[in-house]
Amino acid sequence: MRWVCIVFPQLALDGVQRLHPEPEQPLALLAGTPQRRVLQTVNDAARALGLRPGQSLTAAHALAKTFACAEYDPVQIERWQQFLAAWAYRFSSQVSVYYPRALLFEIESSLGLFGPWSQFEARLRKELTELGFRHRIVAAPNPAAARVLANIYDGLAVADDHALMQALSLLPIDRAGLDPQAATALSRMGLRTLAQVQALPRHTLARRFEAGVLKHLDALSGQRPLALAFYQPPDQFDVRIELNFDVHSHQALLFPLRRLTADLSAFLYGRDSGVQRFDVHLEHAQVPDSVIKVGLLSAEREPAMLFELARGRLEQVQVSAPVRGFRLVAQDLPVFVPQRQDLFDDRPQQTLPWEQLRERLRARLGDEAVQGLRFHAEHRPECAWQATADSRPCPSLSRVQRPGWLLTEPTLLAEPGVQILMGPERIESGWWDGADIRRDYYLIQTRAGQQGWAYRSVGHPDGLWLQGWFA
Repeated sequence: MRWVCIVFPQLALDGVQRLHPEPEQPLALLAGTPQRRVLQTVNDAARALGLRPGQSLTAAHALAKTFACAEYDPVQIERWQQFLAAWAYRFSSQVSVYYPRALLFEIESSLGLFGPWSQFEARLRKELTELGFRHRIVAAPNPAAARVLANIYDGLAVADDHALMQALSLLPIDRAGLDPQAATALSRMGLRTLAQVQALPRHTLARRFEAGVLKHLDALSGQRPLALAFYQPPDQFDVRIELNFDVHSHQALLFPLRRLTADLSAFLYGRDSGVQRFDVHLEHAQVPDSVIKVGLLSAEREPAMLFELARGRLEQVQVSAPVRGFRLVAQDLPVFVPQRQDLFDDRPQQTLPWEQLRERLRARLGDEAVQGLRFHAEHRPECAWQATADSRPCPSLSRVQRPGWLLTEPTLLAEPGVQILMGPERIESGWWDGADIRRDYYLIQTRAGQQGWAYRSVGHPDGLWLQGWFA
């Protein structure tokens, strides 16, 4: 088997920075007690100002005044790791969060679908960069070795066990994943690399160290498999962004909306689902949340599509109070069925599919502004069609001919030389609602070759009345 380990060295910082409207600005995450706040981690812009992890907040303010602060939250780290596991689930069914701030997943069975490893790795890096997470990626024959090699390598791909042992032998003791106390003891014995430790007799290591050392060495060589618990995607998506300032306009809400819809899309792709309805919550300080409901007629998962639909709904809402938080909740996640496309589709690339255009129009104009048609069981032609919001195709009449275009009002056909091709077909109906009709219908053809549908009222020899045209 072949496993991939993706390490996220700055997961806490990336999780906060990707939600910040200005990610290039100096940012520091704070930890410690209320009496002594210290910098847990800083981004590159803050490091350029002289800020360093471990500094007190007072010392940091003495060096620079213009940097943003956020709380270092271990719970958020766990949540982002679960989110990344949902993203990786689209590539493999065996995804594990066994190690903190890292993902493990098996790829041997996925290479046939996603191409050779070089192509697969490029895709992983591209998507992680778009999501806003820095990373290191290593592929190895077993997950324990992949995780340890990711400590010092990025982009390493080990193909077989022989190459694996060569790569592991060069690892420093303190980067080999050993228990810190065992690593310190081995260093004091003059051992510097993992190869020197592996060369020692096993009974010597077993006598001097706990059993975990030998278990770890066996796991690195693949002789002892790890007992991994594999990730299972949740049944709903619920993500919230805390805004650092009060927001009063729609324009300032577009950034968190775009980020959350992109995260929703990545989540849906991971579990091979779509979304048919979701809620956008605008959280206020003193008043209840404003809830914007976004409904679709069919399941979608494209990030641009989800953003445009939510944006159209958002712009129709008046922001009545300052917004402090932004939340997106999606619970209706049906299985996604891709649209069938022709192999030689001659439509321009800029042309939107009808389903996407329909949803955009509904989001911009309102649900009632975009309607379809359906057949109604009624003999009177003007009553046989009804507007509907149903997206299913309209059933057609297979045994009778009806025009595709009915005129708003019938018009007296004054054109000479009209030829009757078929008829009469008598329709007599509506006596129960006071709008009864008695008509004889004919299929006609004009001198120009256009076919129409016309009738003559029974008992009224006043000529033919045109009701509709055939395509």
